[in-house]
Amino acid sequence: MARKKSKLEYIANNSKRRATFRARKTSLIKKIDEISTLCGVQSCAIIYPPNEPQPEVWPSPQKAKQVISKFKEIPKLEQNKRMLTQESLLRKRIQKAEDQLKKQKDENRQKEMSHLMFQCLSSGEVTANASLIDLCDLSRLIDQTLKEIDLKIERIHDQEKMANQVEATQTQP
Repeated sequence: MARKKSKLEYIANNSKRRATFRARKTSLIKKIDEISTLCGVQSCAIIYPPNEPQPEVWPSPQKAKQVISKFKEIPKLEQNKRMLTQESLLRKRIQKAEDQLKKQKDENRQKEMSHLMFQCLSSGEVTANASLIDLCDLSRLIDQTLKEIDLKIERIHDQEKMANQVEATQTQP
């Protein structure tokens, strides 16, 4: 049975919030341990629980210091290269979604123009409700399609020429 996805918002109920914190903290540490073991990477976690004077450190304070020291030895430019703030992560996601949307719009427009082209070919006339933009896009699509047809014809002619040349050389004594 699939778990219900919970909303990411502050949990007002104290006991539910503490229980969620304990469960999520345990899961987080388990995932960090798994990635360290499976991928052979050094990692650590420093978690500041609410109402606790000291943070919880995994795997140990000494190993966490080693990981942090190793990180600090890397030049600042390299450190920041892969770091993401909440804002930069959202910007990347928004940009990716906008790119996907643009690609989908372009594909839809291409399909609309192909459909309009086939309507014109089957009826023999351009529909009356086609706008100037539609007609310009249709013209570009027709030009592109004609170029593709010309290229295919040229390839077929080249293949026929080669086949005739091969045949001619084989029939000569």
